[in-house]
Amino acid sequence: MKESIAILCAGGPAPGINTVVGSVTKVFLNAGYTVIGIHEGYKTIFTDTPNTEILDFTFADSIYSRGGSALKMSRYKPKDEEFKTDFFVNNNIKLLVTIGGDDTASTANRLSKFLANNKLKVANIHVPKTIDNDLPLPEGIPTFGYHSAKEEGVRIGTTIYEDARTSGNWFVVSAMGREAGHLAFGIGTACHFPMIVIPEMFHLTKITFDKITRLVISSMIKRKLLGIEYGVAIISEGVFHFMSDEEIEGTGINFTYDEHGHPELGNVSKAHIFNLLVQRKLKKLDLTVRSRPNEIGYELRCIRPIAYDLSYATMLGTGTYKLFKEGKTGCMIIQNHKGDVEPLYLKDVEDERGKVRPRLVNIDSERVRLIFDNNLHYITKNDYKAARKYVDDPDEYDFKKILEW
Repeated sequence: MKESIAILCAGGPAPGINTVVGSVTKVFLNAGYTVIGIHEGYKTIFTDTPNTEILDFTFADSIYSRGGSALKMSRYKPKDEEFKTDFFVNNNIKLLVTIGGDDTASTANRLSKFLANNKLKVANIHVPKTIDNDLPLPEGIPTFGYHSAKEEGVRIGTTIYEDARTSGNWFVVSAMGREAGHLAFGIGTACHFPMIVIPEMFHLTKITFDKITRLVISSMIKRKLLGIEYGVAIISEGVFHFMSDEEIEGTGINFTYDEHGHPELGNVSKAHIFNLLVQRKLKKLDLTVRSRPNEIGYELRCIRPIAYDLSYATMLGTGTYKLFKEGKTGCMIIQNHKGDVEPLYLKDVEDERGKVRPRLVNIDSERVRLIFDNNLHYITKNDYKAARKYVDDPDEYDFKKILEW
């Protein structure tokens, strides 16, 4: 039987997925392999009826510059006991290319060990994908999809900021990010938003809605002192990852609940929650500041990739063949600072449970501190006297006191 490779995509969409799929398909077809696309991620490949299709040049050439994913995606995470070798044996698979984030990589890591234990020589190369930029690549190396998503986020963000200036309002914006704040920080920095809130800021203190609310109001008061009656605060949804159910339910928002009794955050706008809490606090303080919520999320995931990600994802897709021919397996393919592709072994970035560790924003780095120390607007000790015009206890709105910096 002709030797084959298989490609699957899992998790959520990111600009550049089709570029990777198209590039992998082209380079392996050129090398004489059959290329099998797996639909729905890991959901069906261990069943008797895997959802697959044979990929050809026409398919690859028609999708490489498109957004979204031509291979249907799924967040399904199979348990170890579901693993089977049938699909790999029946199709003479020599390489499984997985495209996804940390969950997809962690599953690929488990599957790679399973196949090896069953004496099946199937290489696995993972292509790290996420708009959240939170996979543990070397410092300064992004995940593909991040820059395209940030570009669209900045396009939206600058429009929101212009609306704020035009109408004399504030906007409270929420950005995707799971447990990391890369996207919110990147958009907020590029848009010159006066307040950016990411979970990594709270490395010295517990994250609470009260602290987040006071940070936003700190910026509103500071801008008033500067004679600026408008602004935008962007908050990473990653802050929810570090909150208890009790903290979340304490907002008074009417949530639906999953089968485990946890609030289903995906059914509500995070921006609505943040803005509602800010407005409640403003009314208690008898401060009149109009603000509106705006969610920046799903509209970033399936846009057409920008030139950066088109080139980057092409290199990663084509580079899988290079690593495969070198005998590399159980690894992520990355592009180093010189622009060359190389392996990053999953065993080197997994925790004690075999899960790939997330990469958080390096809050102590110079590039991050420059923004927090110089580009944001917030209350400091020097503002206490003037700020008493608006609040009785300005120290409660001191940015660095709130964060215990």
